[in-house]
Amino acid sequence: MTLRFAYNTNGAANHRLDDALALIADAGYDGVALTLDIHHLDPFAENFAAERRRVAARLRHLGLGCVVETGARFLLDPRAKHEPPLLTADPDGRARRVDFLFRALEVAAETGADAMSFWAGVPKPGVRREDAQDWLRHGAEQVARRAEALGTVAALEPEPGMLVETVDDWAALDIPGLRLALDTGHCIVTGERDPAAAVSEFAPHLGTATIEDMKRGVHVHLPFGEGDMDVPGVLRALQATGFQKLVCVEMSRESHRADSVIPASLAFLKAAA
Repeated sequence: MTLRFAYNTNGAANHRLDDALALIADAGYDGVALTLDIHHLDPFAENFAAERRRVAARLRHLGLGCVVETGARFLLDPRAKHEPPLLTADPDGRARRVDFLFRALEVAAETGADAMSFWAGVPKPGVRREDAQDWLRHGAEQVARRAEALGTVAALEPEPGMLVETVDDWAALDIPGLRLALDTGHCIVTGERDPAAAVSEFAPHLGTATIEDMKRGVHVHLPFGEGDMDVPGVLRALQATGFQKLVCVEMSRESHRADSVIPASLAFLKAAA
């Protein structure tokens, strides 16, 4: 089977969204991983409803599928990266994160996205792990229920250093309707599993999948060929499981040369596949 690839707009942060979408489409990608951000479909802008409809129409015009990503660094708090998460001790902060994720689900429903991907966050010093887990579970359950109501999919992504760090941490949550957002590079960072083995084991639970290069133990997204990822092996595993959703490329540190990295990444993947 032929895999379908998407490129994450967090790797085109110096481009206007419409320009980034055109670059991605012109390079030959099948879709986009759309990271909602202050400059790329701001979910808190006054014209959010109209803009999400416009972007959905733009994606249809370009023939691009979609995955909605929520990893914007300073969208909710301009003074603290990735704050507040679902496991913050501040109930108002948790509510603000849930509101954001609900808005992201609206984008996913509007665009017909494969999934909306989100992550757990890091507990602050002094927060008991048990409390953080309870707050996370409560928020994630709300998000999963809202996704079901909107006819879309919510997927939780294990992230190195976060409360949900590994695929086993995701499985331990056991939240009905909550899918797995698998970044195969993160398996190299944590050392939990071979990335291809993780694909094969968790194939029935995948809401979305991401690939890039990474070095063992180092959480830095690298262009293909610069790390330790067995890209052909991961692609073979995805093909063997019959994975039909978008395989997302995340080059979050390459915005300064997105014009060349976007087409080069797809060329590498097609050669590897």
